[in-house]
Amino acid sequence: MHNHKNGSFTNSLGFVLACVGSAVGLGNIWMFPYRLGEYGGAAFLIPYIFFICLFGFVGLSAEFAIGRKAGTGTLGSYELCWKEKKKEKVGKVLGWIPLLGSLGIAIGYSVIIGWVLRFLCGSVTNTVLEQDSAEYFADVTAFMGNVPWHVLVIAITVIVLLIGAATQIEKANKILMPLFFVLFSILAVRVFFLPGAKEGYEFLFVPKWEALANIDTWVMAMGQAFFSLSITGSGMIVYGSYLSKKEDIPRASMQTAFFDTIAAMLSALAIMPAVFAFGIEPSAGPSLMFVTIPNIFKQMPMGRLFAVIFFLSVCFAGITSLINMFEAVIESWQHKFKLKRNHAVLLCGALTLIVGLFMEEEARVGTWMDFITIIVVPFGAVLGAISIYYILGFDKIKEELEEGRKKGLSKIFKPTAKYIYVPLTIIVFILGLVYKGIG
Repeated sequence: MHNHKNGSFTNSLGFVLACVGSAVGLGNIWMFPYRLGEYGGAAFLIPYIFFICLFGFVGLSAEFAIGRKAGTGTLGSYELCWKEKKKEKVGKVLGWIPLLGSLGIAIGYSVIIGWVLRFLCGSVTNTVLEQDSAEYFADVTAFMGNVPWHVLVIAITVIVLLIGAATQIEKANKILMPLFFVLFSILAVRVFFLPGAKEGYEFLFVPKWEALANIDTWVMAMGQAFFSLSITGSGMIVYGSYLSKKEDIPRASMQTAFFDTIAAMLSALAIMPAVFAFGIEPSAGPSLMFVTIPNIFKQMPMGRLFAVIFFLSVCFAGITSLINMFEAVIESWQHKFKLKRNHAVLLCGALTLIVGLFMEEEARVGTWMDFITIIVVPFGAVLGAISIYYILGFDKIKEELEEGRKKGLSKIFKPTAKYIYVPLTIIVFILGLVYKGIG
């Protein structure tokens, strides 16, 4: 029987929802809709779905499996892998890189979700729609311009994690993720009835087959799929450590990939048709979420209500992701330094806030997130893939992957994992440097 000191997920649904909560984040909302349209419309979905299935099947599965096998998160899992080569010290050192990636993303993410929370409040009071959204965003992202909301985001995350570990994470995601899907579905339905929305659907779904001959289409589809699934060599490992031995890991991985893709498609359906309905130039990144979308709601009947629904949904997606980032760090500190859970939670929250306070300006947090997501996180993912499939070895991780399954792994799993997935993680890292970000 597998029992972690922080508890375990009660069933596969709770586990999958927690993983979907981690995977569904800002990239699904402010990057995927634009890339889908810009890089071939429906044609983009061909490489995107291919990479989602590939990375979900052998990438997510590997991180879940090593976490469950080690019975602990990042640091202990890397140590276990390298112990196979009698080089535990190497594993102890390397494990810190993806862990720092999780902490680094958490620092930047908490700043951005603080902006979202401020926009949510501004939507409730209607101040966002009463003034120019670009000016409002500039005020929010000024130096120390959003401290109370930034603090509130971290406080909410810390409170959830103080109440409990695995079971509380599961409960939070069982509420927040279904609400996210429901709210975004409501938005997508409302947008469907906007005059002029047809051009948005054409932008998204009319296939531009010639785009498949463009290498950039494949690069961006690969990067979007890779980062969308939160394959970081850290965050998903800790959730795997809370997973029962009865659960089928490859099946749960594919379910996570499926719901993550549905979330990305819902975001596209809720955003891009509205952008075109009001004749606004499609964009990606923070300007889409904080400038373009408020301008859309300003022109819509009942725009205030739909602004509240939108920013509330984004809050849910952001906080569930932030919970995972925090938990990866907290569990490893508990394991490594024998800290009490409450102390580790408070320390993680305090460190995230102290560093994040100096990054509340858009330019600063942008530079920080570029460094973390272009260099640290993909490098951590490379370390994870190599450590699991080559250092620990396929045969050892195969035992864990087959635990809880009614039948063994397919014969294509090993060559796909070792000779396609691992090289692709290296390629993702290199291309991220060349393109200055592909995720």
